[in-house]
Amino acid sequence: MSFKTSSLASLSSLITKGTTPTTLGYAHSDSGIPFLRVQNIFSGQVNFKEDTLFIDSNTHTVLKRSQIQGGDVLVTIAGTIGRTGVVPHDAPEMNCNQAVAIVRPTQEIERSYLRHWLESQEARSQMLGSTVTGTISNLSLSQLGELRVPLPPLEEQRRIAAILDQAETLRTQRRAALALLDSLTQSLFLDMFGDPVTNDRGWPDNLTLGKAADITSGVTKGRKLDGKATREVPYLAVANVQDKALRLEGLKSIEATENEIARYQLKKDDLLLTEGGDPDKLGRGTLWKEELPECIHQNHIFRVRLTHTALHPLFLNWLVGSTRGKNYFLRSAKQTTGIASINMTQLRSFPLLVPPLPLQQTFATRIATIEALKTTHRRALAAQGALFASLQQRAFAGQL
Repeated sequence: MSFKTSSLASLSSLITKGTTPTTLGYAHSDSGIPFLRVQNIFSGQVNFKEDTLFIDSNTHTVLKRSQIQGGDVLVTIAGTIGRTGVVPHDAPEMNCNQAVAIVRPTQEIERSYLRHWLESQEARSQMLGSTVTGTISNLSLSQLGELRVPLPPLEEQRRIAAILDQAETLRTQRRAALALLDSLTQSLFLDMFGDPVTNDRGWPDNLTLGKAADITSGVTKGRKLDGKATREVPYLAVANVQDKALRLEGLKSIEATENEIARYQLKKDDLLLTEGGDPDKLGRGTLWKEELPECIHQNHIFRVRLTHTALHPLFLNWLVGSTRGKNYFLRSAKQTTGIASINMTQLRSFPLLVPPLPLQQTFATRIATIEALKTTHRRALAAQGALFASLQQRAFAGQL
């Protein structure tokens, strides 16, 4: 059984979007009325309590078109397309920028049902078929209104929404468990080693990274090879190196000589650090665990190979990525137009803390246990995600 469809415009009393106050001569304020952006909308929720900008009441009055009401369905339409959230009826007055569309459903459609459909693969396919990609992907309000929404009777909409809500609750609980484990690892580091900024445990701090490790940058793309024999090998770029994680999707390869491959070949427990980027990303790095039999790295990634036996690689990874590392790199970095970068000299001069090695080893063992749990949760979450997508497809095709 397939449902009849209606355009989103015909199921809404209003479809509009916000504006950036500064384009009209107004400014954000330190407090006042929450001003929502894409990052405030996720998985059906509207988060107006964290990572939120504010505007004053006068600006809110001027931005009348984008005043948000309880029960509105918000959809992201620029950059990240298709995130959806339902505004709680007890939410405070709110407004939003131009990347967020406000959909005010009529009584013909359940908000929760609509929200689930907007996040379905079918809705995404329709959106992606309409998006305009320039410097940033965006979906116009008219294109949003033209989306064809399957429209079963209200009772069936409620039944479908309830089933999908229950399935989503399981995924939400799994994500919460993963977040708790992340929090646990941070707490464990502070509990075992104290505040790395003040060094309140009094650990030895007269060793610099340059004296404890061999540090090198990697191969430069586009360098002259002068006809030398080469072969293609995988190489890590900045995007592959995340905070205590590797992202190997989209891994590229490069032509390199045998000498270059030997020089830049990664070995187990090499610490990979990005040279720069957003200031808050300084100190981002992870350990190489021989995920590939052969791999080198680009010149915007530093490879740190420990030569000092007093340090455990995992502890070093955490120390460099701690507040101590971030503060040091922010003080040392060269910053231009919001981008910060560090050089080899600054990295070599990073002042280490050296707790007893057995304590570092205990930390590594405990982190490994937590990481194993996280892997289990991630696999379960992926399986739940696949099941949820299947459930959505069947629900909106009238097969549930």
